[in-house]
Amino acid sequence: MAFVFDGLAHVVFASETQRKRFMEITIEESPVIRKTKELCQTILDEPGVRSIRQRIDAFMDDEKSRTQYEDLVAKGQTLQEKQQNAMQLTDGEIAEFEQQREALMNNPVARGFLDAQEELHQVQQSVHKYIKKTLELGRMPAEEDLAEGSCGHGCGCHSH
Repeated sequence: MAFVFDGLAHVVFASETQRKRFMEITIEESPVIRKTKELCQTILDEPGVRSIRQRIDAFMDDEKSRTQYEDLVAKGQTLQEKQQNAMQLTDGEIAEFEQQREALMNNPVARGFLDAQEELHQVQQSVHKYIKKTLELGRMPAEEDLAEGSCGHGCGCHSH
């Protein structure tokens, strides 16, 4: 086995097969990966997340709603490109977009999908925030560590 060290002390194995096997063992047997998998299962078991998945699946199974959504997104992109190219939008174009948007928002399947996307994003942000703060602080973050704008104790921005 040949070792090559760089500034980050990476280990380069003599063969690609050895390197892949080492990575598989590391990934499969890592306590962090095991706990991450447990977290993923806990998230999937959460009733709110199951509800989110059901609404996303209902949207994906509804071709009319998907087409309505895709058409609105395409129309929005066209109007945005036009604006970025310093072209004036007409009142008719704006009214047509708003009409399509309102129709989409009045579609319960599409609205459920949009709400589910936002809820899923919030779950992702929450999990990411906890992990990021844990790695930054080197400890489990307290509630005040997670507050918006807080960078943790010892930074000088907190009044005591």
